[in-house]
Amino acid sequence: MAKEISKPQATSADTGGRRATTARELAKMLGVSQSAVSRAFTPGASIAAPLRERILKFAAEIDYQPNAIASMLSKSRTNIIGIVVSDMRNPFYPALIERLSRALQRIGLQSLLFNIAPGTNLEEQLTALRRYNVDAVIVISATILSGQTLSWATEGRPAILINRVIEDINMSCIACNNSEGASAIAEHFYERGHKRVAYVAGLSHTTTNRERQYGFITRVAELGMTLTSQADAGEYSYEAGRRAALEIIKGKSVDAIFFANDLLAIGGLDALREEGGCRVPEDIAVAGFDDIAMAAWPHYNLTTFSQPIDDIVRVVVEKVGSNTMQLLEQPEIIRLSGELVKRKTTGL
Repeated sequence: MAKEISKPQATSADTGGRRATTARELAKMLGVSQSAVSRAFTPGASIAAPLRERILKFAAEIDYQPNAIASMLSKSRTNIIGIVVSDMRNPFYPALIERLSRALQRIGLQSLLFNIAPGTNLEEQLTALRRYNVDAVIVISATILSGQTLSWATEGRPAILINRVIEDINMSCIACNNSEGASAIAEHFYERGHKRVAYVAGLSHTTTNRERQYGFITRVAELGMTLTSQADAGEYSYEAGRRAALEIIKGKSVDAIFFANDLLAIGGLDALREEGGCRVPEDIAVAGFDDIAMAAWPHYNLTTFSQPIDDIVRVVVEKVGSNTMQLLEQPEIIRLSGELVKRKTTGL
């Protein structure tokens, strides 16, 4: 007489459906090993066709789905990429993550996000990252993490750093050509007839800022313009941009300001117009960097340098979608060209 297979019952803790059945419970109900269940759901795994069909048929009847995280922890190849980010307040990063995760999905890879928020315990956050068996780690800027900390967090794993370059680290770095972009901003100011300019940094110690600062002030000097002041906003935020803008115009003659990113520039724009009594661009021209969606809003219409997000995503996906071990064996630094976007804050 055939053995009747009992199906899982709903529990009082359920909120609208059955409790999720585990692989162990499914195996017990079918009278097979747990490894047989795992092989049945793994394409190409060694298992007899009738047994696979029996397991999959019953699994469909009880709406069983394998636990992706549990599977991830037990296999050498997981098809999951860890993404680390440390500043989700900047609209540039959610936009980048959204495009990156969709591009990874198109090649069969899923994303596991680690948000290292400012003020959190870095050691606890990064220890959690080390516990997960992901195929590769993509670090997006993460300005609060030093090269040494990043090396420890990604030790032995293929890793890519986006939007930041660290020379002395065993990690591939992919970023916009920041110096080139900042130089283009300086040239645009010059073409618009501006002679006395200022620069606002977000975090002065970061390589991204240093590259933008160097590209801007070098070209300013070459063109015979005057750098009237430099301000360190201390962070890439709207409020920091407001404070920096008001500091720059206090008792100083300046006709153009380059902010190290769009979020700073947008805060600066509002401060110049609302508190500084300045007309933009008639009194002071303003430019930013990144080309976030808000920069194109009619209220701002911000001139900026657009980061090549699509190219960055394409290169990253090509690298993690092929032989990820090459990231460990042959780390490289790739700088990609962006594009100057002229809008009304510089008179166009």
